[in-house]
Amino acid sequence: MTATRPAIEAVGLSKAYGRREQRQVAVADVSFSVEQGEFLGVIGPNGSGKSTLLKLIAGIYPPTAGTVSVQGTVSALTELGVGFSQELDARRNILINGTLLGLAPRDARRMTDEILAFAELEHVADRPLKNFSTGMHVRLAFAVAVHVPFDVLLVDEIFLVGDLSFQERCAESFLRFRAEGKTVVLASHVLPVIEALCDRVLLLRNGVCEALGPPSVVLPSYVGEPLSE
Repeated sequence: MTATRPAIEAVGLSKAYGRREQRQVAVADVSFSVEQGEFLGVIGPNGSGKSTLLKLIAGIYPPTAGTVSVQGTVSALTELGVGFSQELDARRNILINGTLLGLAPRDARRMTDEILAFAELEHVADRPLKNFSTGMHVRLAFAVAVHVPFDVLLVDEIFLVGDLSFQERCAESFLRFRAEGKTVVLASHVLPVIEALCDRVLLLRNGVCEALGPPSVVLPSYVGEPLSE
């Protein structure tokens, strides 16, 4: 029987910015793998490299050293506003982004109302995004990302916001992803969320992997700042 390849595999992954004499290392020689269907949490204090790591996995940033490979299609929620036009309304943005992320145009049109309802934005569907609040942007981005086809979902915690009803829909979505065998990497400083959702946790400090293991082992050893990256 052929062994299943990991959904994500990083080997010696590093990312640095600036020139050699003023080099800032964001991620330093990080190696790990995520099995298909596994939920991995990424935790660490502010500036530890969580968001950079997600962007490396997504292919948004090229690594300075090392490699990262991903099996299947990726849906990434790593930076607010990416892919959206502030001059277009929510409905048009859904159609454009849904198509770019893998939906057939007719499927994007068919799912537009469902996405708007999930994001609780039906009442502003025809309003330009430049008039949206940050929370409305976040809900729209999350709703689009979880309604397109994907094998691997990367989520920065900024997207886990909104009122109680939206948070409940997010939680229901994660339960559905697990049942469907999706792979999820979630970067967050909210430890109860990590404990409830994740099979394993990767702890970053100063870009270095300090620990990797079950939540029951890693979380008690983490004393970090209550801030997202």
